[in-house]
Amino acid sequence: MNKERENKFLERAIELSRKGMQGGSGGPFGCVIVQGDEIVGEGYNMVTSSNDPTAHAEVVAIRNACEKLGTYQLNECEIYTSCEPCPMCLGAIYWARPLCVIYANTKQEAAAIEFDDDFIYNEINTKLEDRKIPFIHHPHADAKKVFEEWKSWEGKKRY
Repeated sequence: MNKERENKFLERAIELSRKGMQGGSGGPFGCVIVQGDEIVGEGYNMVTSSNDPTAHAEVVAIRNACEKLGTYQLNECEIYTSCEPCPMCLGAIYWARPLCVIYANTKQEAAAIEFDDDFIYNEINTKLEDRKIPFIHHPHADAKKVFEEWKSWEGKKRY
């Protein structure tokens, strides 16, 4: 990878992190999504300003890029983010399927300013019955029917 190019896009992500923080939108996190040499999506943390716990910089940028590109996959794109992604953003990134993720601050550095994701990482590997938030399996025949319909539905798009 080209360090000068990486710095250019990381610096934009960092600029967005500062903009969102100083504007009162949320935590100090920013993200840009690049296709070729063009920024196709941007975002900064908007959790507290939008009352949306999913409005992390990476998720906002992914939504922005997908809308602009008219796709739900970013497989020709790179993600530049001001900080190593949290578990939720990591999941969104894997669903979006970018080429790579380049980040500045680490999750340990985020934990040092009270954005500690270790609790969530630990919960992912915890048995359902031992999680802090109860997950209760309640099978339902109608839910199973919808899955059966999906299996044979000709209009589906695989992702």
